[in-house]
Amino acid sequence: MTRPPNISRQTRALLTVLLEQPQAWRYGYDLSKQTGLKSGTLYPLLMRLSDQGLLDSEWRQPLQPGRPPRHAYRLTDAGAALARQRAADSPAPVDEAGPAWEGTR
Repeated sequence: MTRPPNISRQTRALLTVLLEQPQAWRYGYDLSKQTGLKSGTLYPLLMRLSDQGLLDSEWRQPLQPGRPPRHAYRLTDAGAALARQRAADSPAPVDEAGPAWEGTR
């Protein structure tokens, strides 16, 4: 069996968070808070994973009138399988994604 390519720790952190509830739709803002990833890292990563067929994405209408629609994401079956495999290969705590940027300016 061929081994999938290496993934970054940011990708691993994102997949770990998404794997907690693989069928739940999640918003980018919430994912950013849980992973510690900045929007400039997170959103390109979400787009790349979506383009690779590892995430489903859709626009969701707000519950409150006057609010803009929000983009939501969830793992596909292939994305969940990759996340499980990578977690088994080398588990990465979610906290690992944040400290590289904390305290630096």
